[in-house]
Amino acid sequence: MRLPHPILLVCFGVIFGCGVDAVMKHVMLSGNSVLTATSWRYILGSVIMVALFAASRRAMPGLPAIRFHALRSLAQVISAFAFFYSLTQIALAEAVVLGFTAALMIAPIARVILGEKISKVTVGASLIGFCGAALAATANTTGAPVDGNRLYGTAAVLGSAVLYALNIVLLRLRTKEEDSLTLVTFMNVFPALFLLPFLLLFTDPLPRAESWGPMIGVAFLGIGIWWLMTLAYGRAKAQTLAPFEYTGLIWSALLGYAFFQEIPGWRVWAGAAIIIAACLVVAFETHFISRREAKIPASDILT
Repeated sequence: MRLPHPILLVCFGVIFGCGVDAVMKHVMLSGNSVLTATSWRYILGSVIMVALFAASRRAMPGLPAIRFHALRSLAQVISAFAFFYSLTQIALAEAVVLGFTAALMIAPIARVILGEKISKVTVGASLIGFCGAALAATANTTGAPVDGNRLYGTAAVLGSAVLYALNIVLLRLRTKEEDSLTLVTFMNVFPALFLLPFLLLFTDPLPRAESWGPMIGVAFLGIGIWWLMTLAYGRAKAQTLAPFEYTGLIWSALLGYAFFQEIPGWRVWAGAAIIIAACLVVAFETHFISRREAKIPASDILT
């Protein structure tokens, strides 16, 4: 069976991701706490991934790997919780746009943790990108949560972006040693284990009866994101596919309008344009530096 083009796979993966955000927003606005919704998103995802991992008969990673995944998952679960919380405070498209800043935070975090070089162009583009985020944060979106606190929502999604970038940088340390199935299994299991005690102590441990269907759907959508992105990035270069992840703004805006009657203000679109342009500059500059260090001719930069 011939697979669809990698660009198409990425676009569908982005749609799945926006679907997760929209369904989680619906579940939380339907009376489920952020903690309950986030916990069950990972619990159900763990059930699916553990079953797949067991069926594959892969060997269990050693203790150092498990310890690493446990520590990394702390950043992941706090990032997810903060992002889902932001969805209860600001519009869906606004949260997605501000979440784009994670791409700008990867370079400085990699500089600190991995010792990777960061150029002046990257620094300048990142600062411009954050100006775009500031512009988007001042937007006036029709249909945004009535009782939402814009300051709390913006702070939550930016904090989420920092931790998401940290999570991506840490994952770089394991991608050459473990396959995607193992990585994603731990990306669901450890967050579920971390959240379970808080779920039992501080909130209603079970979602509302009408929310079980959406929550199961979120679990499968989350697995679908991993599956599609793995297939896509395994067949095409990252610099070719990465720009298409910004189509998430289109889908989030459409889903926000269709299900929550949200209409993003012009500042959201203007801020998004600035952030995306800055991200593309950073991506191009990083690619250029890596090719220069590998002594590949600059004339082949687009290959």
